[in-house]
Amino acid sequence: MTDRDAVPFDLASMRKQYRAEGLSETELAATPVEQFARWFKQAATDGGLFEPNAMVVSTADAEGRTSARTVLLKHFDEHGFVFYTNYDSRKARDLAENPYVSLLFPWHPMARQVLVTGVARRTGRDETAAYFRTRPHGSQLGAWASAQSSVISTRADIDDAYAELAARYPEGEQVPVPPNWGGFRVAPQTVEFWQGRENRLHDRLRYVEQPDGSWRVERLSP
Repeated sequence: MTDRDAVPFDLASMRKQYRAEGLSETELAATPVEQFARWFKQAATDGGLFEPNAMVVSTADAEGRTSARTVLLKHFDEHGFVFYTNYDSRKARDLAENPYVSLLFPWHPMARQVLVTGVARRTGRDETAAYFRTRPHGSQLGAWASAQSSVISTRADIDDAYAELAARYPEGEQVPVPPNWGGFRVAPQTVEFWQGRENRLHDRLRYVEQPDGSWRVERLSP
């Protein structure tokens, strides 16, 4: 088998021509959260996306070793972007050592991306508990059943743990919030709005936080 046979596609020729309409500075909202709300509404209503709130969270540990994974955005406002996880997971351990994080919203069907860099801090327990109560019963049990990112012997380990929890907390009975589970809020320092354009000459407009809390907008070369 040749190297060419190993990959049944010509990756070098796989490309799409992106949209002609672009993104100008005059169209932007005053703050990145307002602009994100505009784009997110479009992504959620007519963007053709399976999970518009899916985002790639990239972290690095104290030694600078990086990792990335997809999680779901559960809330956003002027204070930041919130997601939830097990505090013993790799991402949470990374953030305990190095709170700088990036978020990527890959809205490919719309030829759009939003890239956020900022600092992650844990949410308060009251906020965590309020969100936990909104989760489906099975997801609440799942938060207890999984020691996220730990090595396990077989799938049966998880299934057995879940079955035990389901017997202990049947549907309709309140499940307590796991003590090692909760949220992170990413306070943005930069937010880039990326709009695909023809001939790979994309529009990239980035909000940069200023010392007084205001935002400067700068255009990046594609």
